[in-house]
Amino acid sequence: MSEVEWNRLTATELRALAARDAVVLVPIGATEQHGPHLPTGVDDFLAAEVCRRAAVLAARHTRVVVTPSIPTGLSEHHMAFGGTLTLSLPTLHALLRDICRSVIRAGFSRILIVNGHGGNMTALNALTTELTTELSTPIAFASYFGAGREVVRRTLETQDGLMHACEGETSMMMAAHPDLIRTEFLTEAHGPRITLPAESTDPVYMAVPFDRITESGVAGDARVASAEKGERMLSGCASALADIVVRDPWAR
Repeated sequence: MSEVEWNRLTATELRALAARDAVVLVPIGATEQHGPHLPTGVDDFLAAEVCRRAAVLAARHTRVVVTPSIPTGLSEHHMAFGGTLTLSLPTLHALLRDICRSVIRAGFSRILIVNGHGGNMTALNALTTELTTELSTPIAFASYFGAGREVVRRTLETQDGLMHACEGETSMMMAAHPDLIRTEFLTEAHGPRITLPAESTDPVYMAVPFDRITESGVAGDARVASAEKGERMLSGCASALADIVVRDPWAR
């Protein structure tokens, strides 16, 4: 299997990939509280894992490479719980601009930003437009759980999509990073059901701190999570993301 991770490749190897018009995946997550049972890096770990798997699948059809993941996003709504790092919107814009500009200067022209955090979604839709204009390069954006929405919906028992530190995220962490699960706290890992703001049909949006939604820091029910469900979702989301890469949305 060919190496797909940018920071495990040499500059010579990356120049060769750029010369062959390889696709570049840029994973971005968040570092924020995820209830009593999960580490703060969940969104970062899962975005990176799905991107790595997707790149391996897509590499059967096209050249593809995955940059180091961006571990911090927009997490102001989780700050009250502690343990959370957040960026301002201008900082996120500048960070993505500089990373994408570096990728372009390295010779690549097909970039897909892959998101793993619900709180980044609305901003990344807008920033993708800004970056495309600023860098004169068509930047694409997808959330891995949006690409794999159908497999997520079919797999979960208690919810239709990802919430927060929920059945879905906990299951995927059980599959990808079982050593990071605090299993002794799983019985406490449940909270109200929510809809991600970017997917809400509510006609009014207001910023609501997460501690006003759930005391536990969890939305959804992690008590029914399993590694089997997690592997199914990771594989399905990676396959859906690989399909996007192979379909080449930059050619439109």
